[in-house]
Amino acid sequence: MPRAPQITSTTDPATGVTCDALVVGAYSKEEGIELTDQASEVDGVLGGVLAKLADAGFKAKLGEVAIVPSTGNVAATSVAVVGLGKKEKLGASEMRRAAGNAGRRLADRSSIAWALPASADGNDLTEVTAEGSVLGSYRFTTYKSDAKPSKLASMTFVGGDAAAAERGVVKAEAATLARDLINEPASTLTPTALADRAKELAHSSDLVAKVWGPAELQERGFGGLLGVSRGSEEEPRFIQLRYVPAEPKGKIVLVGKGVTYDTGGYSLKPPGSMEQMKTDMSGAATVIGVMSVLGRLGINLEVVGLVPATENMVSGKAIKPGDVITHYGGKTTEVMNTDAEGRLILADALVFASEQEPDAVVDLATLTGSMVVALGKKATGVFSNNDELWSELRTASDTVGELTWRMPLWSDMMSELDSEIADYKNVGSRYGGAITAAVFLQEFVSKDVAWAHLDIAGPARSDNDKDDLSKGGSGVGVRTLIEWLQSRSA
Repeated sequence: MPRAPQITSTTDPATGVTCDALVVGAYSKEEGIELTDQASEVDGVLGGVLAKLADAGFKAKLGEVAIVPSTGNVAATSVAVVGLGKKEKLGASEMRRAAGNAGRRLADRSSIAWALPASADGNDLTEVTAEGSVLGSYRFTTYKSDAKPSKLASMTFVGGDAAAAERGVVKAEAATLARDLINEPASTLTPTALADRAKELAHSSDLVAKVWGPAELQERGFGGLLGVSRGSEEEPRFIQLRYVPAEPKGKIVLVGKGVTYDTGGYSLKPPGSMEQMKTDMSGAATVIGVMSVLGRLGINLEVVGLVPATENMVSGKAIKPGDVITHYGGKTTEVMNTDAEGRLILADALVFASEQEPDAVVDLATLTGSMVVALGKKATGVFSNNDELWSELRTASDTVGELTWRMPLWSDMMSELDSEIADYKNVGSRYGGAITAAVFLQEFVSKDVAWAHLDIAGPARSDNDKDDLSKGGSGVGVRTLIEWLQSRSA
């Protein structure tokens, strides 16, 4: 992950800030465009060239960017005008998206000054401007022979709050860490490598790391994780990251599915469906990303991050349809479909999470194709046994601009998972597959624990560069969980 940009703020006029690019804003109107106050001041020095952009087809639609040279009339080398959409609709989500597009266009510039509206409807926008700009400028170039990573090294906020900008950058860093992990090829990000990355992170992030290998997992009875890992040459790992502030107000456990590559096992996926299966550890990446910044954000909660990590491969030792596994805690599952492996490893982790006596448990997983069919590729399905927890998560996701929708936990659907020889089967019929997966997981959560399951199968990967998203792993859920933890901490 590249070094975060240096952040400063200034009360000097935007025209006098020395930088590679000065970003100002414009609103779209029925006819023409309307420059923001700071953009109008800059335009006065430039001789009206910004206002004339409308004549060249610039509509100031949300996220639209036009760049003009400064011709030496302002201290910046160039001036970028970003569309803010309709003035009356500008809010945090819109500003984040606009800044994301501007950040992407200007990723080849070292220093950027932002002279955009610092508030709207009483809400500070500096934080989301910084957050969106870093997210939008993100590039994963590790394996490019002609690598062109983002050059962004410093950002100045004209009339903005530097502390708010710093918070935005920290949150964006958590998401880009998750993106880095997701985008890494499965050949290099094995379960062992993921555990090593988590341990390295712990040393620099006020965390305590503990990692269990096959011997410890066998001794403790983690049959789900061990069962899924049987077909792989790579050993499984169970990763625990623990953050404990001085006087925590409560305790939260986060669980992330860490299947670093998924062939489907003997229930083999078609070739096209395997192409992006390195993405199947997105839940783990989200948890690790969140854990990485808790100390920097001053979260006043004890937070435990759990990642069951494995590959799901095919070999003579691989688990077969019809096999029975015994989970951590003693419950048994008849494996009818080896491609429904995520719930098998999460079941172990959820029992372990419940034993921590938390106030709430939240798990994230690229769990079911059914979820993508139900909600599309941009929304997360949320299943919860607790109305208050769901409400908190919904508020957090709305605040950070990530789409969530509550799904039902119908206990009647457990009948589809009845097994003749074990406690459960791991799949039911093809209908309502996301729901049967969730009700299966609920069986491994203590009845008195508030729990939410986030199925991120759709939004875990972005198909294109747009707004604050870059093509590839999205890091979805990182900012939602940080926002939720902040609100609980407060």
